[in-house]
Amino acid sequence: MRITLINPNTSRAMTDKIGRSAREVAGPGVELAAVCPEFGPAAIESHTDEVAAAAAVLREVERGEAAGVDGFVIACFGDPGLDAARELATGPVVGIAEAAMHVATMAGRTFSIVTTLSRTLGRAHDLVRRYGFSDACVSSYATGIPVLDLEESTADAFETIAAVCERAVRADAADSIVLGCAGMTDLCAALSERVGVPVIDGVAASVGLVTGMVRMGVSTSKRDEYARPPVRLLA
Repeated sequence: MRITLINPNTSRAMTDKIGRSAREVAGPGVELAAVCPEFGPAAIESHTDEVAAAAAVLREVERGEAAGVDGFVIACFGDPGLDAARELATGPVVGIAEAAMHVATMAGRTFSIVTTLSRTLGRAHDLVRRYGFSDACVSSYATGIPVLDLEESTADAFETIAAVCERAVRADAADSIVLGCAGMTDLCAALSERVGVPVIDGVAASVGLVTGMVRMGVSTSKRDEYARPPVRLLA
């Protein structure tokens, strides 16, 4: 099985870190390639960044399709380009926000999102509504940590994120925590132990879901909305 994990920003250091975490949960018989675009936003922290990132995602999906890749993960919590990627892909495409929220609702009744900058909370709220988890999501918090500061997670970053997670459990009775950035992937286990509830990393969640779907033979439906687009704009 061949899976491509797409980091939609251009940070090679973050892509390598995300790739390591993804391979730890991929399981035997899975060849997982972690890729990022050569051009585009260095970090995805605005709506403008998301538009550019979505175009980068589509290019990587086109390349993967040509190479016979079985499934794709979009490793950004905004799930940029997810619907368009499903139009282009034969196999499953899973975004880390959607995957993490699904897993969180199987781990407990409620969850809280802990993310990076406050300006990204609106997008997170939009996705909560879109994915049907408005009742389950009891709160969302920004840590104030920029995305690229998580290329190499520091002790200070961990303490900041842990404190916000503890607040969500204490103040909002969150049964689990959804981490709102792929760059937090390496902190998941330590945060779970510290906070005392499941902390869900969308990278691991999406890899588990996409590999499971491939093994089940579940592809992307081409009946209507996710049929191939009538005009291919990408080179």
